[in-house]
Amino acid sequence: MVSHFAQLVGPAHLQIAEDAVQEAMLRALQTWPYSGIPENASGWLFRVAHNAILDALRQSRLHGEKAAEFVRMAGTVTGEPALGDGLNDDELRMIVLCCHPALSHEASVALSLKIVGGFGVREIARAFLVDETAIAQRLVRAKRQIRDQRLTLELPDEHELRLRLGAVLEVLYFLFNEGYTAHAGENLIRAEFCGEALRLAQLVAASPIATPQTHALVALMAFQAARLPARVDDKGDLVLFEFQDRSRWDDRLVAIGFRHFDRSMEGDEITEYHAQAAIAATYARAADPQSIDWPAVLLLYDQLLTINPSPVIALNRAVAVAKVHGPAEALRTIELLDEHPRMKDYHLLLAVRGHLLRDLERWDEAATSYRAALLLGCSQPERRFLCGKLEECESVLGTARTA
Repeated sequence: MVSHFAQLVGPAHLQIAEDAVQEAMLRALQTWPYSGIPENASGWLFRVAHNAILDALRQSRLHGEKAAEFVRMAGTVTGEPALGDGLNDDELRMIVLCCHPALSHEASVALSLKIVGGFGVREIARAFLVDETAIAQRLVRAKRQIRDQRLTLELPDEHELRLRLGAVLEVLYFLFNEGYTAHAGENLIRAEFCGEALRLAQLVAASPIATPQTHALVALMAFQAARLPARVDDKGDLVLFEFQDRSRWDDRLVAIGFRHFDRSMEGDEITEYHAQAAIAATYARAADPQSIDWPAVLLLYDQLLTINPSPVIALNRAVAVAKVHGPAEALRTIELLDEHPRMKDYHLLLAVRGHLLRDLERWDEAATSYRAALLLGCSQPERRFLCGKLEECESVLGTARTA
């Protein structure tokens, strides 16, 4: 919605579009519990946001010509605007603008997540594993640059689009990941983010600027999205990969994943998305968790870590190490991650450590790790899962003391 209105008022006035959409959401929270949800809820939100923008234009220095232009372009907004096709899609066009070469790479991704994904500063900071203040500053600087340099929403030529492609794909990757495992809130999964990220990635993959890297990202998203129905049970609680009911996987998305994975093999370039898609494809090929080729997965993680030496990737690799070489070796591989500044508030590091210690039957240390993880931010399903593991450890310790 923000992308649509930003296109009407101009990217120099992103804040007006953002504020109007937020006001519409707030009005809905205030009135719908009493008046009921309108039959055309999206149309109601668009109409309220439209009126809020018009009021803001009338009250500002933009009064007059700009307000008249907005009314002319927007007309009477009674419903959600039709989606464009290809790179002319409103959301994708906004991401392309945010990924302008005049902006830093980090600012481009953060601004896209704020405008298109509607993420708050805290959510973006958690996605990047950085301080919230740093993200807030990036957003302010990026909006100022867009305003001062008068950057537009017009699509650049094909050559410049290709220069922006890497940042655009990274935005879609972050958008999908936030939907796949929410960092906070009542739900582990926000499927709408996963679906939107996959939709936009498929639009890029069907465009003239598509590369094997693009198809690798689509494959990765499709494989991961196929597993969404099995990642939580009927109560919304987390289900570990090894216990997922594979009959709930979406075969259509798996097929899409393999189709794009085949197309990603064209050319010689191997990217982070290729390696991650190959890992997901290995999981998808296995008939059951016991049939997974874990040595192959570990080799792929080694390749991935060479491409991107991220501490999160190193942590995920530890799971494969445990499957191949045992939990003691996996525990040794994550020892150095404690010193990494990006991992100091990352609850999954403590959760994985607790899991490895539990497998080693070092119950007291495992309980300590789970307690520490619970002190950090996470979603409610993750919190319930960690509490269950902590109770299991405490039960074993209690039994040992009374024996």
